[in-house]
Amino acid sequence: MQSIPATPSRPTLSALRHLLTYLLVLAGLMMPPHLTAQAPASPARTKVTPVVPYGGIYTLPEATVTPDPELSYRLVIDVVTGQETPDSLAQGLYNVARMLNLFSVGGVPDEQVEVVLAIHGGATFAVMNDALYREHYGIDNPNLPLVRALKEAGVQVTVCGQSLIGRGIPVDGVAPEVEVATSMLTTVAMYQMRGYGLLRF
Repeated sequence: MQSIPATPSRPTLSALRHLLTYLLVLAGLMMPPHLTAQAPASPARTKVTPVVPYGGIYTLPEATVTPDPELSYRLVIDVVTGQETPDSLAQGLYNVARMLNLFSVGGVPDEQVEVVLAIHGGATFAVMNDALYREHYGIDNPNLPLVRALKEAGVQVTVCGQSLIGRGIPVDGVAPEVEVATSMLTTVAMYQMRGYGLLRF
């Protein structure tokens, strides 16, 4: 009579670990310790803000594609992206600061960068004066120091009058550093006719 084979014993925890490691290596999900190479450490870099004290960026001397310092950069920017929370900065305005700092680090003289902002949409709330902002959100407008810094850097800051009306923001509730335009559309069109390039943040 043929005997019934004995029930195999359960594999040990150690054996299971070895099996799992082997399977992961086969699947390409894990390198065995003796083949693991350390990634080279990248040099520490510090962000700089040469033009506007917001929107810090990294210098990159290794870059081979850089802005031409012989050109004049005349730009009208459709600024539509607002802030995520009342106590944060409008991302569109923050990106304008980053752009100015990037041009400077790229070797373009500040006087060769001319920028006009056409603020509208969600970014409209970022140009309310402190009194109106406090009335709505209970805090001073965190964007106003950024707006002032952009103005000091030579940026012309305008807000769409249609967006103000559509959002119930009175003209006298706009920060004094900001000019009220008939609309974003006419502002962008006018400056494009004058030869300005268009960006959208």
